[in-house]
Amino acid sequence: MTTVLAADVGGTNIRLAIVSDKGVILEAVSTPAHFSKRDISAKKLLSTLASAFLDFLDDKTNVTAIGIGFPGFFLGNSGVLSSSPNLPMLKEIDLGKALSNTLGLPVVVQNDALCAAIGEHRFGAGMGRSNIIHITLGTGIGAGLILNNLPYTGEDGMAMEFGHLCINPDDHARVCGCGNTGCLEAYASASAIVSQFEEKSGTQMEAKEIYQYSLNGNKQAKEILLAAGAYLGAAIAEVVKILDIRYVTISGGLSAAWPILHPVLMKHLNARVIPPLKGKITVVRSQLDDKAGLLGAAALAFDIKQLR
Repeated sequence: MTTVLAADVGGTNIRLAIVSDKGVILEAVSTPAHFSKRDISAKKLLSTLASAFLDFLDDKTNVTAIGIGFPGFFLGNSGVLSSSPNLPMLKEIDLGKALSNTLGLPVVVQNDALCAAIGEHRFGAGMGRSNIIHITLGTGIGAGLILNNLPYTGEDGMAMEFGHLCINPDDHARVCGCGNTGCLEAYASASAIVSQFEEKSGTQMEAKEIYQYSLNGNKQAKEILLAAGAYLGAAIAEVVKILDIRYVTISGGLSAAWPILHPVLMKHLNARVIPPLKGKITVVRSQLDDKAGLLGAAALAFDIKQLR
């Protein structure tokens, strides 16, 4: 059986999986990484990734290619990382070629949120639809666009930087990791929710614990999550007005707070779209849990001959 190695690279972990052409994950592991440090070098990045891949591949002889989802801007399907908003030391790196030379296998690398969109379109809630907007809610906020059944990257790989839409133009708006102020990611990501709760309560806890607090009646926790949902709905409305795409899927760890986020998200979405679109936008939670990015990376690996 032909398989590929799929990787979903995050700030603290590298998730790896052996995937069949049917989208079945046959084996998976998660290995620690330290890519959340803003001063990480290209050399350190490449050595960490190569080491993790080689350890996992070991004696797996039926792997034909490697697909990687990585948080950054890529020039089309070239595998060249032009930049990464939260990793400013990484610029103009041919990540695909460097890893392919080290590992001895074809490698395709793409933006992690776009990989999640591809996974959702190929194997999840977006199956059978020609156009979807896919949003990832995690430590940061990303998005990918499937347009006429194809992933859309934009001219320089920067399409659908949903998390960096400005939703608060105030001079004193929160600062985002990209350096701008007022970005959606600074208000509605898991890290933003953690920061805001700590500011208001003096207590530091993970986003999933804050969600549980909200269910148990904690007013501060609920207010922060409701505000996040409102900002998400308003941001989706702006994207919908530009693209006229009516099906939105959402994945990522923070989507676990769906019972609180979704109702207020839909309320603010419908309040802000143009009248002909009111009530016509569907927003659903991913059917793939946290596997959308891995499966999208796998799909790219299987399609690698067509991409080159």
